[in-house]
Amino acid sequence: MYQCPLCLQPLTLDDRSYRCDNNHQFDVAKEGYVNLMPAHHKRSKDPGDNKQMMQARRRFLEGHHYQPMREQVAQLLRASLATESRAVLDIGCGEGYYTAQIHQTLSEKHPQLRTFGLDISKTAIRSAAKRYPQCEFSVASSHRLPFADQSLDAIVRIYAPCKAPELSRCLNTHGVVITVTPAARHLYQLREQIYSSVRLHDETPEKLDGFDLETEQHLHYPMELNNGAAFDLLQMTPFAWKASDALREQLQTAIDFHCEADFMLRVYRKKVV
Repeated sequence: MYQCPLCLQPLTLDDRSYRCDNNHQFDVAKEGYVNLMPAHHKRSKDPGDNKQMMQARRRFLEGHHYQPMREQVAQLLRASLATESRAVLDIGCGEGYYTAQIHQTLSEKHPQLRTFGLDISKTAIRSAAKRYPQCEFSVASSHRLPFADQSLDAIVRIYAPCKAPELSRCLNTHGVVITVTPAARHLYQLREQIYSSVRLHDETPEKLDGFDLETEQHLHYPMELNNGAAFDLLQMTPFAWKASDALREQLQTAIDFHCEADFMLRVYRKKVV
């Protein structure tokens, strides 16, 4: 499944190391993940979310605030996969919250399915590998997917960036991409605490060259955030950089904070050439 990020040759697992024919070697960490991010591909020493952001996201997700979206993504994927499917990838998987749900939902119908998770953050992947050993995790860039051509049946992108040619390269003939993006009123109440004028998110579907938009679903529901959950939500979003100290303190101590979750879920099918 994996290919060498240096020479693009297939990687073979030998004991606790992946090797290619050019003798490039990538060791499997004790937690079970493999780091396929060469140093010269990094834009910083430690790319990805920092520890504070990761811990905030973990607390927020463990509060089940995004559970409806998590379950709907997994069900969409289950309905979209062919019976003989063998491998799916969760891009930008973080600590594996969505990856684990995907595996659980699909494993009964697809017992041979391998579920992969990929993220640029080594800290997040280490946590994911320890917590969800039933999935396979790697540190890698979403712009250089370390997977062989046409080796995947589906790719899940929850906010994660990846260019269409790379998605198309890795997916097999009838492969699918499932994307999750903010719908118009996503986190509206949080944003109006930060901006004097709040713009609704644009719901125009992304155009992926080489793919057809097969289905589109809108998921909207209210969230009641308490015991610091609103502050954790702030910390895991880009809005954190613009928040005032007063707002941070307000959200940390808020007994109740009502906020909308609003998502667009889309299934893109690879065109048959």
